[in-house]
Amino acid sequence: MSPMAISWAIFACAFGGALLGMLLHKFLPAHHLETDSKDVVKLGMALIATMTALVLGLLIASAKSSFDVQRSEFTQMSANIIELDRLLALFGPQTQEARDVLRRIALSLDRNWSAPTSRSEKLDSQQMRAGGVHFYEKIQGLVPRSDFQRAIQGQALQIALDLGRMRSLLLEQAGSSIPSPFLAVVVFWLAIIFTSFGLFAPHNATVVTTLFLCALSVSGAIFLILELDSPFAGLMQISDAPLRNALALLGH
Repeated sequence: MSPMAISWAIFACAFGGALLGMLLHKFLPAHHLETDSKDVVKLGMALIATMTALVLGLLIASAKSSFDVQRSEFTQMSANIIELDRLLALFGPQTQEARDVLRRIALSLDRNWSAPTSRSEKLDSQQMRAGGVHFYEKIQGLVPRSDFQRAIQGQALQIALDLGRMRSLLLEQAGSSIPSPFLAVVVFWLAIIFTSFGLFAPHNATVVTTLFLCALSVSGAIFLILELDSPFAGLMQISDAPLRNALALLGH
């Protein structure tokens, strides 16, 4: 499911719990709604609210850490592309074809970036795979005429291998960093909390509107967490600015 669909499902559970609590209020015997009962429910909800806050904190930390790591890896990829192009320029004019292949690979990735596609389609397209193999063959086929060129060729091959490994690493990190059981438990706890809100709340438009906005806010927060956990798609995807900067420097 998409983050938007999950967020709406969470909103339905939370606000539906509040409405359920209001409905139960009408059918429960009066002694179930007395002050002593309210105090016990408040204590239980305080415990659940504390656990919910802790788990939400863990989810935020996990999503933010995953986002930062993958953004750093993508920035490093862009920096390696610039370094590789400069090394090939130092080797000599015979590397022009290899540099053109490198530029086409970067352009292909940049064109796919704004498209609503998955991470594998952005980073593992047929054009990128074929271009990567062709580029490596071009570097391998260079004939160095001095120790300087031989050293540059070795460095270029190493950076090309690093680019391939980094791309594979980003593809392997395509799964969510947020465990589904954590998310399911949080939704269950939120439904219980909102049910308790509705159980003892007065029945008027102000209360219903407040509970509606609270449920919307909570589901919106989880939506942002899920978006943060999908750094190559959605509203909060990693910026392609490093790649664009690299493209602007290629060939110079």
